Amino acid sequence: MADLTDFVLPKMGESITEGTIINWLVSEGDDFEEGDILLEVATDKVDNEVPAPAAGNLVKHLAENGDVVKIGAPVAKLKLGESAGDKTVGEDQVDTKIKEVGGLENVKTKKKSAGKKASSSLKNGTQPTAYINQDLFVSPLVDAIARKHHISYEELARIPATGKDGRLRKSDVTQYIDEGRPHQFAQAVPSDNNNNYSIPQLNLDKGKGRIVEMDRMRSIIADHMVYSKHTSPHVTAYVECDVTELVRFRESVKTNFQEKQGTKLTFTPLFIKAVADAIKDFPMINSSLDGKNIIVKDDINVGMATALPSGNLIVPVVKNADTLSLPELAEEVNRLAGLARDNKLAGDDIKGSTFTISNVGTFGSLMGTPIINQPEVAILATGIIKKRAEVVTENGEDRIEIRSMMMLSLSFDHRVVDGYLGGSFLKRVADNLESIERF
Repeated sequence: MADLTDFVLPKMGESITEGTIINWLVSEGDDFEEGDILLEVATDKVDNEVPAPAAGNLVKHLAENGDVVKIGAPVAKLKLGESAGDKTVGEDQVDTKIKEVGGLENVKTKKKSAGKKASSSLKNGTQPTAYINQDLFVSPLVDAIARKHHISYEELARIPATGKDGRLRKSDVTQYIDEGRPHQFAQAVPSDNNNNYSIPQLNLDKGKGRIVEMDRMRSIIADHMVYSKHTSPHVTAYVECDVTELVRFRESVKTNFQEKQGTKLTFTPLFIKAVADAIKDFPMINSSLDGKNIIVKDDINVGMATALPSGNLIVPVVKNADTLSLPELAEEVNRLAGLARDNKLAGDDIKGSTFTISNVGTFGSLMGTPIINQPEVAILATGIIKKRAEVVTENGEDRIEIRSMMMLSLSFDHRVVDGYLGGSFLKRVADNLESIERF
């Protein structure tokens, strides 16, 4: 009889250290074949299917749905078809099987929560008031439970915490849910602390109609957007850009470019190059905030917001964009866009962005007011390229010409980026797009 084998959580990307168990597809006591999917694991916005390295029987789950598990940690006891002694199914073995079955499939998406700061309730009872403590640590497990039950961070802040140093425990949250969420619409208790706020008790008429439950990815996006608006004081600046020469340049070279380089030249790599060059001139725009410290990033990794076939949004990342030539940028942009369309983005493809571009012009929008992709401090939206009559001044004389114009809008975190930096960076991006010689 084969001995029991530890089945460990395999590597799912270079920078990924843990994953959340979404669903076991093989129950305890069930047999499986080599290559069968044993479980689904969420890392950031990517869900991964983990295959079996060989045929056998699943004896015991060592981690349950919703558990956050470190990469390399055992998640199940297996009895494989051939006796392998008392050993562990290592990451390399599972990685090999992953490659054989076609990679980790991007099914839906999920955001990882590795230690978010939130508030806590310090007052028990069901009365419609609650104290707010700004120092409670919310673990990934508690965060996962909160998301499942649609509990906001503000509501988590009002749950009585019984853990060490005011830590909110899983039992605190489950007990709170069993009690009917008594602090769901509680008001903060007034105090001398100006950070306290009142939560209105609203009874809104939401109307009647067809109920459409959010899918997992839409729920994650909603949480991320609310978190970003709650965290960063958004300011949006606008500039108009004359991209006539850029449009002419692309039209004149795109056929030869595709024949020579083997990939299409869209506007996206041109936008990314203009942004990456501007970031080198204004590096503070390429940063994030950690408490009172500003982290100015060494790498320039540009995320490009991409619509999925489902209508949801994901942000693949062009790594080290400032070091890539235009053909290299075009190839990488097309690779990532293709993977997004086929729902095959891997965990590393969507990690590590330091600045994000959202091309709202793709949908016909003149301009947008994008929401910052946390933990970045700025995001650029490019509007539709539209021909119109413009006044052109040359040698002191004005004349009217048909020009291709585009609106650029930059949303930035006013805690880090002031108006001078935001405006200067935005103008530099526009200047780069108008300076055709740089391409």
